[in-house]
Amino acid sequence: MDSFALNLALPVVRAALPGSATAAPWVISGYLLAAGSLMPVAGRLGDLYGRRRMLRLGLAFFGTAAALCALAPSLPFLVAARILQGAGGALIMPAGLALLTTSFPPGHGRRATGRALGLAGLATVCGPFLGGALAEAVSWRAVFWLTVPLTAAAALCARRAAESRDPGPGHRLDLPGAAAATGALICLSRWVEHGAAWGWAAGAALLGAAFVRAERRSRAPLVDLALFRNRPYVRLTAAGAVANSATVALLFAVPLTLQEERGLSVLGAGVAFLVPAAALAAGGPLAGRVRPAAAVPVMALCLATAAAALRSTGPGTATPTLLAATTGAAAALGVAGGLALTGTQAVVHPARAGEASGVTKSALTLTAGLGLTLTGTGPHPSLLGPAALCLL
Repeated sequence: MDSFALNLALPVVRAALPGSATAAPWVISGYLLAAGSLMPVAGRLGDLYGRRRMLRLGLAFFGTAAALCALAPSLPFLVAARILQGAGGALIMPAGLALLTTSFPPGHGRRATGRALGLAGLATVCGPFLGGALAEAVSWRAVFWLTVPLTAAAALCARRAAESRDPGPGHRLDLPGAAAATGALICLSRWVEHGAAWGWAAGAALLGAAFVRAERRSRAPLVDLALFRNRPYVRLTAAGAVANSATVALLFAVPLTLQEERGLSVLGAGVAFLVPAAALAAGGPLAGRVRPAAAVPVMALCLATAAAALRSTGPGTATPTLLAATTGAAAALGVAGGLALTGTQAVVHPARAGEASGVTKSALTLTAGLGLTLTGTGPHPSLLGPAALCLL
């Protein structure tokens, strides 16, 4: 919810707080950058020092940063607090996913994770509209105050989970690998946002090579390179990244199309988008019922279905037809996004669940920037442009 809650309210924030207008986009991208680049390190920290411990620490960071965001006196302060909140999110997401995987008997973890991902998908879809409604009716600061009690409730619930960690030897963090991985992901994320900035691409390549070198030499690597020889894991993560880019583009392109082309208000567009939102959220529980052996072909079918649905739309498409196509695409992308997490967790060793979820979540979060970049370039003549391009 907090990833995208300020998207519609960003102009209000920019007008309310002193600071350079160039800092305003960092309220969103700074959060995503911190969360995406730190997740591999955060996932491994959970494996080494306890997933429940890292989850609760991340929740503490997240809630404290939300309160700081709500109290922000200027745009630079808000950006700094959002980066801190992203760091908390980086601890929460891989640790929470690994705990769901290890807390249930074999075969039941996927369904529990699928239900959780359905709830997360619903929150993601509702985030922009909730943020816009709160900013209009109360204040943009209410978006962050809402987060504080939810974070506290999550921390209380986390106390009931049994602690889990990697029982293997080498309980220390690979610092050279962590530094190289984080730097490479930061450079990669900046390159995704600014495709012509080849300096960021060069930095990502150099730091990526340094990361591989460090992992080959380390006795306790941050990421076991054998993970990338796990073909089902790699295929599901790559396809999940594509699906996530398309999903993010969909979340922004459809409401913009409904408002700019069809003349609906923000509230009207939100109500019209309820059915596609529900279809996206339903994808998580459905993904939890897919057997690991069938995950890759089902993922491919979902991406093909979503691409076909989006390609059937155009500038002259009637609104009911547009919403029907969007609903079909959202349902397929919801299943694909769920499979990227439930499927990858099913094909890795439970002891390295945090590491695997950190890598997968990092890929999904950073590629969200691709969807945002495509959605944010040029006019929005139709839904086909940004979302279908990610899939094609």
